[in-house]
Amino acid sequence: MIEVLGGAPAAHVEEAVLFAFDEMALPFRLNLVTRLVGGKNQRQSEIVLPKGSSVEHDESLHYYGTTIKIGDTFRMWYNGRIGVNSALANMEGYEGRLCQAVSKDGIHWEKPKLGLVEFNGSKANNIVLLPEETDIMAGVVLYEPEDPDPERRFKLVYESGRDDRHARMCVAFSGDGVNWKQSPNNPVGPRLEMAGCINFNGCYYVNGQGPGQAGLQRKLHTYASYDFETWSEASVLGLRRSPILDGPTTDDVTRTGEEVHLGASLHNRGNIILGIYGQWHGHPTGDRRWVTIDLGLLTSHDGMHFHEPIRDYKFIAGREEPESTNGWGPALMQGQGMENVGDETYYWYSLWRHDGQVRLTTWERDRFGYVTPYPPNPVDYRDYSQMITCPLQRADGDAQAFLNVAGLGQYAGLRVEVLDEKFNPVKGFSGDEAAVVRESGLRVPLKWPGGESLPKGQGPVRLSLKWGPIRPECIRPEDIRLYAIYIR
Repeated sequence: MIEVLGGAPAAHVEEAVLFAFDEMALPFRLNLVTRLVGGKNQRQSEIVLPKGSSVEHDESLHYYGTTIKIGDTFRMWYNGRIGVNSALANMEGYEGRLCQAVSKDGIHWEKPKLGLVEFNGSKANNIVLLPEETDIMAGVVLYEPEDPDPERRFKLVYESGRDDRHARMCVAFSGDGVNWKQSPNNPVGPRLEMAGCINFNGCYYVNGQGPGQAGLQRKLHTYASYDFETWSEASVLGLRRSPILDGPTTDDVTRTGEEVHLGASLHNRGNIILGIYGQWHGHPTGDRRWVTIDLGLLTSHDGMHFHEPIRDYKFIAGREEPESTNGWGPALMQGQGMENVGDETYYWYSLWRHDGQVRLTTWERDRFGYVTPYPPNPVDYRDYSQMITCPLQRADGDAQAFLNVAGLGQYAGLRVEVLDEKFNPVKGFSGDEAAVVRESGLRVPLKWPGGESLPKGQGPVRLSLKWGPIRPECIRPEDIRLYAIYIR
């Protein structure tokens, strides 16, 4: 017998999150349509970290970085630059420095005076210490408190702008996130403008745009490592947007089409990875001043291959962003870092142009997208909508299920049954003993006559959710929006 290990690994997590737009977790659907929800911009108030003055080290502030909540403090690593380089399409400054900001709520940020690196005759700034590095162009920080080496609990993968490194990939380690030591093996990889890095099932994955695959269009490439220093020489092609085929005569050498900018920032929810990527919209003239960049949503189940729930959907739209550069197309830059804070989900990003400045967009907690009933096919005899999950099983102990759902009430309800792996109803959890939910909320527990726990000793089970018919009547199923199912 040969076991072929080429597919996505089975997830073993404390809590599984089945997002409504995840077609691997929720593969079986009837009379349902998927909708995504764009981030909520608060206009001028959304700028949470402004750039510095014309004499400071971050007068040109580009995110190109990471936000992590550690304990009760948010920590952000971003790219500060000086001046404006008009030779670059995004007019970034010079001499990129890795800087750190801190916050208690993720909204109000401070730039601490770290006292580590001298700039303009003073060390009263927030530049972190990364010796021998003269220009950081992009980077992602990981925090792994469980690492047995305390000096490697913070990990940094970055694009080095040093003249002798030619924008190649480098790594560094730190015990506190501000004093860094470079790997003696640097550079450890090829040129890569990265946006995302995670440790998934014991393997590190870093992605971005780079020359790892044939052709000149920007595509999402992923490299892998098991020790953060020895990286695969070849890359995985995770996403491409251009319809133009690679080849000596058909490649879009002017880069005027649809491309993937900087790969995708990654947010690991255990059984699913969310990615936010740059939607590069080239201009027919080839003039990069008119390039626009929106941010889109991706899903992945292995850290390498990515899928758009809705193709080309503008998850965070670039138009009408405050303080965009006049005379240039609106363009955004993703960063890594998404956090659930109370009843909301926060995500930080910035402008791609030289104005930079980190912004915040929010959603109601985990409400990035939903499914809702779609008018039934007129030739279909069924007058309801249905969704069935992938098989689910808890190794030991009780398992409970919760819904993130809206639009329920007196005239709108969901009927939830438990099926075995082969779609047979489970006694005590189906038919007249199904759970009927009429309460909206971010985390509504499912309750069957026997209690809130899923059946034990049954083997793998599936949940079946039906939008009508329910007694008393469910006459407004179209009001119901299911965002996610949680199994814990």
